[in-house]
Order: sequence, then C-alpha cells, then structure tokens
Amino acid sequence: MAMKASLQLRVGTQLTMTPQLQQAIALLQLSTLDLRQEIQQALEANPMLEMEDEFGEQAVSEAADDDWASEIPDELAVDSDWADTFQDAGLGSGSGSGGEAPDFERQAAGQSLQGHLAWQLAMSGLGERETRIAESLIDAVNGDGYLEQSLDELREGLRAQDLEGLATREVEGVLLRLQQFEPTGVFARDLRECLLLQLAALPPDIPLLPQARRLVRQFLEALAGNDRRLLKRRLGLDDAVLDEVIALIRGLDPRPGSAFSASDNDYVIPDLIARHSEQGWRIELNPEALPRLRIQPDYAALIKRADKSQDNQFLKDHLQEARWLLKSLTSRNDTLLRVGREVMARQLDFLERGEEAMRPLILADIAQAVEMHESTISRVTTQKFIHTPRGVFELKYFFSSQVGGGDEAHSSTAIRARIRKLIQEEPPRKPLSDSKLVDLLAEEGIEVARRTVAKYREAMHIPSSSQRKRLA
Repeated sequence: MAMKASLQLRVGTQLTMTPQLQQAIALLQLSTLDLRQEIQQALEANPMLEMEDEFGEQAVSEAADDDWASEIPDELAVDSDWADTFQDAGLGSGSGSGGEAPDFERQAAGQSLQGHLAWQLAMSGLGERETRIAESLIDAVNGDGYLEQSLDELREGLRAQDLEGLATREVEGVLLRLQQFEPTGVFARDLRECLLLQLAALPPDIPLLPQARRLVRQFLEALAGNDRRLLKRRLGLDDAVLDEVIALIRGLDPRPGSAFSASDNDYVIPDLIARHSEQGWRIELNPEALPRLRIQPDYAALIKRADKSQDNQFLKDHLQEARWLLKSLTSRNDTLLRVGREVMARQLDFLERGEEAMRPLILADIAQAVEMHESTISRVTTQKFIHTPRGVFELKYFFSSQVGGGDEAHSSTAIRARIRKLIQEEPPRKPLSDSKLVDLLAEEGIEVARRTVAKYREAMHIPSSSQRKRLA
C-alpha cells in the first residue's frame, strides 16, 4: 500500500518561560525591603536606569507608552512556581498611587518556617485527624525544609497520642498534600525528592524538563561527581544540551526552608494602604514604598543613532533590560493590588469593627475570585503588608479558617478575639473556666468545643482559670 506524504498546519499556544517572564514571576515573592535592595543593584549595573527624586505613581510610566511593551503579554503567568526555585531572578522597582502617606516603616519579627507552614495548614481545609497528622509532620521539618523523621517513627508517635488504627499509608497521604505547600520542595525526605518536587512544580512545557527529571531521579550521584561522560551516554545528550539541563537543575534551591528566619530585626514597609473617604474604603499602593525608576533620557537619545558600534549595542542591550524590568514591576504591582483589594473587600467588617468581625477566608476563595492559583495567592500575601487605621498587618493575617457550626460562619481569628475580650472583662476573683467560655460563646451563636477554646487560649498565652485566680 503506498503512503502519501502531506503537510499539516497546527495552531496552538505554548508557554515559553523566557528570562523576562521568570523575572516577573520572581518579583512576586520579594518583600519591599528585598525589592529595594534589588533596585539598588539594578541601578548600579544598568546605566539606562536612573532614580527620580520623588516617589509615586509615575514610577513605571516610562513602561506604559513604548512599542516594546507589546512584546510582553498583559497577563503574565504568575501561577508558575519558578519564583520559588529560581530565587535570584528578581530585580525591581515599583509604582504607587498618588497622595501623601504616613511614615509607617516599623520593626516586626520574621516568621519561622514552621509558622508559615502552620498558616498554610489552617487554610488547607483538612479534617481534624489529618490536621493532627500534618501538625506532627510540620514539627518534624528542619530549618532547611526537610523531613527529619521517618514516616514509621511519626506514625508510632501519633499512635501514642490516641490516633488509633493509623497506618503509614495514611501518614504518607497527608505528606503528599503538604508537599504542595510553599516554599516548593518543602517536606522532602532527601535531596533527590526535594529537587523532583521543584521540577514537578514547573510548567510542563519548560525546555528539557523531562531530561532534568530523569537526571535527578536516576543519575544525581553522577552529577555530584561531575561524570559528564556517563550522563551524556545514559541521557543521550551532547555537551551543549547537557549544560542546559545541568543549569536548570543547579537553579533549583536545595534548601527551600532556609529563607525563613525567626529573627526579630526585620523591618516591614507596607505595600498597600487602606483609606476611608466619603465614597467608602479604598485600597491603594503605598506611594512611599519604592523609589521611582525611569529610563535615563540622555543615554536613550544616543541610541537613536543608526550606527552599529559596540558602544551603541551596549546601550541597546541595557535599554531592553531596563524596559523589561519596568514592565515586570508593573505586573507585580497590578497583581499585588488586585489580590489586596479582593482580600480587603471580604474583610471590610474588620476595618469597621476589628478582629471580632473577621470573616472566614481561605486561599481558594481569593484564588477563584482573581482567577489565579492558590500558590500564587500564598506568595502574594506573604511578606506583603497593608497599613490600616487599625495598624499594619501582613496580608495573610486576613485569612482565617471557619470554626463551629450554626447559621453564621465564624473565623478562628474572630473567636480568639472574642475569648480574649471575655477574659479581659471577667471578675478577677471568679475567672471564667473554659467550659463557661464555651457557654458564653454559644449564647452568641458561636458553637465551639471546649478543647478548641483551650487551644486558642493557650495560643494567646492566657493562663487557665485556676492560674488567673491565683494571679488576681
């Protein structure tokens, strides 16, 4: 039977993870202080960038009008986990909204890795039994993000805590859920698993991703020994392609938990401001958070010459880098503002009445509303702060799991605030027991267990009723 040759045209879309797109994604995870440091490095390295004297909304206006802006998609693919694995990709500047802003740079304690994981756990919606397993796994994670104990050891410890009938397979099922947490690669049991988790989080159409996965899975020891001959033979790659595969792997983070610290010497600068006016609440970018960057006009004018000299090409290359940077920063600020407005729109009662009015809110709620992945929401709300009339808060503070039943949902933050207020108002000689607190909360339509009240009280470092009586 004769075969007939033919040509077919197929039209499709494919995500290309360009360095510029990597940069835009990486900027999402940087705090304002980190971004300021990157801005300084960019100013020193790129003669086409300069800092204006003022701060404000024109910071990236240079990026808005040029033809080159059309080269970058309006909606950058911020759902990628590239920023967690290629942490050196970010450079930055920023923009804000006009108007005066208060001087609210303040000192705050850095968050530990366990604290960050516990927050994500509270937002995950796991059941009580799975949560107890997850808490044990979080406690077993070391400072680099690795799981130090074996699953069998953890299972025996949980069995001793009255988790009857617990099998290793059940613990492993919870572990698989936790391995989806940020930072990518956390909860790995060895380096190979850590790198594979990070590779699995990358977009599937990243060039040479299958080869990188195979190398890590089967030939990590050969890579450590720099046995290139074996790698080329077993993977079927030439020197140039092997170099690209190795570069992709070496760009991963072998210690994903090391970025977290319990230091008390970190400063925070609000990225957003919540203002109240006659029209209601407004959420704006902080105009004083970041300096204004622009293209250096004198050098840009020199490029208009049509010659192909080495100096002119040098300026052209740096001009393109500067423009990509400004466009990437615009995307970062737009994403931050969009997420921040959606979060605060759901927590307006907090702005009006305080913690007791906090509504239940989880990552999935915001992710669905702004059409982004939950990991993106986690990244955007971590180390990003908002200044409100009630103080400066990290955006993720406004997320709280739902507790209790009844017709009206109550957040854990609101319940803790209510418990604190009831205890503050109790008679000094007759403090309220946990059981009494349960009854008082029930009268307000908040149905919670006594054990939950005790857990919240202890988390707020409030002594038991008998101890409070002795202190009175």
